[in-house]
Amino acid sequence: MAKVLLSLHGFHSSPASLKARQLATFLAKHHPEIIFVCPQLPCLPGEMWQLIASIFEQYKDDEIAVVGSSLGGYLATQVAETYKAKVILVNPAVTPYLLLKAYAGEQVHPYLETPYYINEDFMTQLKALDVKIINRPQNSWVLLQQGDEVLDYQQAITKYQGCKITCEKEGDHSFIGFERFIPDIIKFLF
Repeated sequence: MAKVLLSLHGFHSSPASLKARQLATFLAKHHPEIIFVCPQLPCLPGEMWQLIASIFEQYKDDEIAVVGSSLGGYLATQVAETYKAKVILVNPAVTPYLLLKAYAGEQVHPYLETPYYINEDFMTQLKALDVKIINRPQNSWVLLQQGDEVLDYQQAITKYQGCKITCEKEGDHSFIGFERFIPDIIKFLF
């Protein structure tokens, strides 16, 4: 049974994000036995979930854990419930269907260069992935920074009560100094 680490990036981000690169570098150096998977997520939430499900199907005989940041943290919360996987949630989006209302209308994904719409259908797909109750809090570790300029960290503290939570003062939405936590993340996940 192989060990697989799935990394889920945030809204309008990519596998080239700093956290994903830091994870890949650390695993290559210290844990080459762990398969690192960091796909480019599609634009639409339903397609994001289909891609995640296909990865879990591909590695169904293996141990899969997830690191999700921002919108990726929202998706990883659903992964934890659906697949009983261990997850790390970095400044996770708690209610992205409210936050993304500000982006309503036509968008062009900055990495895919694909036009798409944030509309009612998009929000319906996003809400369908919401997790109301965390049933396995022991499987989640939430990393928050109070200086997050995009998300209100207190929403995450409320939602993820009972989970392991590390909340730092200062910081920002990218989670400054993420690399400090990578060795402990790998221990927690595997």
